[in-house]
Amino acid sequence: MIKIGFVRHGSTAWNKQGRAQGNSDIPLDIEGLTQASKLAERLKTEEWDFIYSSNLLRARQTAGIIGDRIGNNQIGLDKRLREVGGGYIEGTTEIERIEKWGNNWRELDLGIEQSDKVVERGLAFLNEILEKHHDKKVLIVSHGSFIKHLLKDLVPGLDEASLKNCSITKLEKSTEGWEMKLHNCTMHLT
Repeated sequence: MIKIGFVRHGSTAWNKQGRAQGNSDIPLDIEGLTQASKLAERLKTEEWDFIYSSNLLRARQTAGIIGDRIGNNQIGLDKRLREVGGGYIEGTTEIERIEKWGNNWRELDLGIEQSDKVVERGLAFLNEILEKHHDKKVLIVSHGSFIKHLLKDLVPGLDEASLKNCSITKLEKSTEGWEMKLHNCTMHLT
């Protein structure tokens, strides 16, 4: 039985400004670095065999801090773990989107990556991990919307609340399917 831990990266300046990050390569801010350190401290009491990360800077920084703390610096970077591509909305706030495209901007084709494509690349990555690391514990550091899309497919009926920065979600795969063991937990940040 494989165990997967999904980690959303720490906070960035754009998170605080409400800007759509998508595939923009934004670094963690000071709070994000602190959040990653606190999560790493929590995870050092657990066994994680492998760490994979999105190749975007905010996720790489989070994974690097965790890897250093738990003694696992072999982090596999994979672009399939990137955030949902934001198209034209990347870098904009909700107010800016409304000013530019109107209240119905979500109904327009603004080049935002489609949900089925996000899930397709996420499942391709996950199936590869299942083949390579059967019966192991794998930590995946990625992005809020990407993880949310993937979890929605793996665990139907799951609460669709946004994932918090530096939260951890744990799943186990058995013959019956995926079982949620922990969801959107940030107790390490309090």
